[in-house]
Amino acid sequence: MDIEGFWELVERSARETDNRRARVAWLEDQLSGLTAEEIVDYDAWFTLCANRACSWDMYAVFWTITGFGSSDGFEYFVNWLISLGREAFEKVADCPDRILELPEAQRIMELMKNFSHRRTTWSRDGKFRLKRVTYTRREVWPREDDPEFESFAYVTFEPYKRATGLETDSLGEAVRAQGVHSKFPFLTPLAEPDGEEWNFGDEAEFVRRLPRLARHYGLT
Repeated sequence: MDIEGFWELVERSARETDNRRARVAWLEDQLSGLTAEEIVDYDAWFTLCANRACSWDMYAVFWTITGFGSSDGFEYFVNWLISLGREAFEKVADCPDRILELPEAQRIMELMKNFSHRRTTWSRDGKFRLKRVTYTRREVWPREDDPEFESFAYVTFEPYKRATGLETDSLGEAVRAQGVHSKFPFLTPLAEPDGEEWNFGDEAEFVRRLPRLARHYGLT
């Protein structure tokens, strides 16, 4: 499977279904009809796409939009970006500051209007300081709109087990045998985000790196 085949499956899964659970099931069904080698290829392409989006600037975008920071949460956010399809992903993968051009991100901003802004605080996470915006929720929005999609990364697991009789650890080994190594979980000795680490609490640096997002949040 080449990159075109990977994106075709990702995008068809959105067209053929109307919710995330059905989308995962559709992909599992499609992948179950492929060879073990093709399933490994799909997983390798998914990993390579996720790696492209694993950067300090994208982490800053994730933190700012969601209001929290965690290694797992960032990974699920990147899964969500991939699920939006090739055009949306390509738009932000190398330029995270374009996030607000995505209709799905604009939808999140609309939903945020149902929140009450309370305060902005600073916290330290590891070696850097992060800006936290705290909100009080007035109503719950549909989970389908959340900017995270954990299970989207797991669609190869059962198809691979059925195709090979092996456990999913073997799938990871097969992907790495192709020379593809995941950057997640990030902030580990073997997996660092791309780019230069920077202090997210430095407003001047935030404006320099993410000027559009900074404008949206009133920093300029």
